[in-house]
Amino acid sequence: MREGNDSAAALERFVDLWQRLRAASARPGTVVLVEGERDRRAVRRLGLAGTVATLHDGRTLSETAERLVRHGRRVVVLTDWDTEGGHLAHRIGEFLKAERLELDLDTRRRLARVLRGELVHVEGLYGWARRLAESQGDTIEQRLDDDGGEASLRG
Repeated sequence: MREGNDSAAALERFVDLWQRLRAASARPGTVVLVEGERDRRAVRRLGLAGTVATLHDGRTLSETAERLVRHGRRVVVLTDWDTEGGHLAHRIGEFLKAERLELDLDTRRRLARVLRGELVHVEGLYGWARRLAESQGDTIEQRLDDDGGEASLRG
């Protein structure tokens, strides 16, 4: 019984956090930064409609940082929750912290807490959330869209 309650609570926390991220990513000037194309597809499946940039696109971290500064006002770093992802988040943060933009590393940390070590790769987010929602008799799409417009107000 406790595992079911833990899953329901984790799903609720994930949906709340993800709805906030969806609302934030829709704002002009916001860029969500992921590692690769599979990560981009996963966050798109979860409804991120704003700009999603990738780190692994043939550019150096310095070049990626320059591009982010030119095109964004707020960067949400959403790298994997493994050692390499942590290293990348730290390095890109070092490049961006002196720039005139808002750097969000907190969303990544909050997601890590919600995931409770069950997932380390962003590309697996959709599958993880889908399975959790189905275990509660729902779909992840319904859960993410069933907010009554509150996510955009909480932002």
